[in-house]
Amino acid sequence: MAMDAGIIGLGIMGSAMAGNLLAAGHTVIGYDIDETARAKLQSAGGTVATSAGDVAAHAPIVLLSLPSSKAFRDVTDDICAKGARGCIVVECSTLPIEDKLVSRDALADHGIILIDCPVSGTGAQAVEADLVMLASGDRQAVEKCRLIFDAMSRETHYLGEFGNGMKMKFVANLLVSIHNVAAAEALVLAQKAGLDPQQTYDVIRAGAGSSRMFEVRGPMMVEQTYEPATMKLDVWRKDVELIAAFAGSLDCPTPLFAQSEPLYASARARGMGAQDTAAIKSILEMMAGIDEA
Repeated sequence: MAMDAGIIGLGIMGSAMAGNLLAAGHTVIGYDIDETARAKLQSAGGTVATSAGDVAAHAPIVLLSLPSSKAFRDVTDDICAKGARGCIVVECSTLPIEDKLVSRDALADHGIILIDCPVSGTGAQAVEADLVMLASGDRQAVEKCRLIFDAMSRETHYLGEFGNGMKMKFVANLLVSIHNVAAAEALVLAQKAGLDPQQTYDVIRAGAGSSRMFEVRGPMMVEQTYEPATMKLDVWRKDVELIAAFAGSLDCPTPLFAQSEPLYASARARGMGAQDTAAIKSILEMMAGIDEA
């Protein structure tokens, strides 16, 4: 059964979600402040709205895929002013729980339901509808979104009270951070040992030492090609800071995660911010004395 869906934020993740919804036969109305992103949606068969609020005025379910808390606040304000009562807003971004709670309450005052539903997966996985939805909040609203979620993900997990989605995302991204570094470290070791990078990837992927990050980002590391990014290092910085703050608020030690962060920082400092997080392999290659060329 086809449904109407809205998407606000048509970047790497949002545009992939829109593409999968359109491919599944759903109608999509979307908005982004970037003109190129809007044009891409229109050329894919979607409808371009005039504003974030305009999306929420026309679509009963609206997905948000936004880069920052400021963007989220601006979108929330516009939806509060123009959105239709009864609309369900699905917040898919990685943002502080406190910011989502403020917006949940503001939207509720206007008869609009906000679900906390970050996604686990890279931009490349989003293109393949290989995301995992981490839904929390109003359970009936989550169930109403199932058809939409099914079109752009492989699994949806209902995690209970609002905010549990973000808590689970912090846990997932902690592992992503560590596994990404581990994949790079293993491939650099293979290079130093004189092993063929592609053969190493094929062998490790088939064995007990593999991980989803090794499978997804390993090919980029083997090719030493980190653009176009599925997760930019500059964007990942926000995620790392959120995980560190969350773990700190619980007084929970995260020693492996803490050791991974300086490698990402070093990559950004070397001007790699627009590249994929897989580019930290370049930092390890430098440390190992390997000439990329």
